[in-house]
Amino acid sequence: MSDLVLYRKYRPKKFSEVVGQEPVTTTLLNAVSSKRTAHAYLFSGPRGSGKTTVARILAKAINCEDEKSAEPCGKCSSCKEITEERAMDIVEIDAASHRGIDEVRELREGIRFSPSNLKYKVFILDEAHQLTSGAANALLKMLEEAPEHAVFILATTEPQKMIPTIISRCQRFDFRKITAGDIVERLKKIAKKEGYEIEKEALLMIASYAGGSLRDAEGFLSQVISFLKEGSTIKKEDVKNLLGAVEREVVGDFVDLLKEGKAIEAIELMDNLFQKGTDVESFQNGLIYYLREMLILKIVSSEESKEKQKSLIDSLLAVLTREEIERMKKQSGNFEIGEIKNIIDIFLKAGERMKYSPIPHLPLEMAVAEVTETLKKIDN
Repeated sequence: MSDLVLYRKYRPKKFSEVVGQEPVTTTLLNAVSSKRTAHAYLFSGPRGSGKTTVARILAKAINCEDEKSAEPCGKCSSCKEITEERAMDIVEIDAASHRGIDEVRELREGIRFSPSNLKYKVFILDEAHQLTSGAANALLKMLEEAPEHAVFILATTEPQKMIPTIISRCQRFDFRKITAGDIVERLKKIAKKEGYEIEKEALLMIASYAGGSLRDAEGFLSQVISFLKEGSTIKKEDVKNLLGAVEREVVGDFVDLLKEGKAIEAIELMDNLFQKGTDVESFQNGLIYYLREMLILKIVSSEESKEKQKSLIDSLLAVLTREEIERMKKQSGNFEIGEIKNIIDIFLKAGERMKYSPIPHLPLEMAVAEVTETLKKIDN
């Protein structure tokens, strides 16, 4: 099974089906309903947050033949053509691979002609920040001179890399990372529809591993399902084994060893995990997430407002169990805020060095040595 099978199968077809982007979808619904849609949009936000999905829904909504609702009906010929990806008037371009001025000029030639079947020609440009300088300027000219039948939707993960004049010509919508709670609920529904039960711990592990990307989370679930018998229960062990993920309990043990200055034992713990198939990058990412959560809990514990403390802890409970939070709170009590920040910084730098190291886990071992040595000096 392809990693993206579930993502494609359960891709939202209406604004109301989009997860975690209510401010964006509500505004777009109102614009379509009042017939006040713009000729150019900029969708910015992290990968896997639904930018191209919402772009396709918007393309359907403004071309839908049923005008009773702002939502696309999904039944008319226009909606079906777009859903089945055979609409000639919907042009999707990946700027990562079509970033030159020649491609943009070809696009400009196509804009001049009226739509063949639909009301509007919609041009969806993904990773728009990757356009070359010449291509970006050519796109700017198109935005300025766009005919009434043309609508542009630019999607980007790095809006700061786009020229300001393009941004100023677009209606901008900022997409946010999908919360772990939303991811968990979405995966639970998908697993049920596919005929699988799934343990809460497995859901939390996938949600944490996905890092706010619903697309990645659904891809991970696809991977897990492809190795299991139909109708079986998806367990935490299945997720851990297939994704090379590392359990928080083990990461917690690793953090304890760092604090105790046991560098050799910490390196042995890592080595045992890697020998059993844990991905080196996954371990590093899991450690960073763990330390971040510890830092938040440390900051929360110093917050005088009980209401704020409860709010932050409730948000953490979306991906952590009560027991995990209690252990982290206890651990954080052994560290100063500055110490946790310093450890995070050291392991972030190790993560960068891993990309160029001939031995992937060597930067992590060096980080262990640096952290334990630093903590010993502070304790003394």
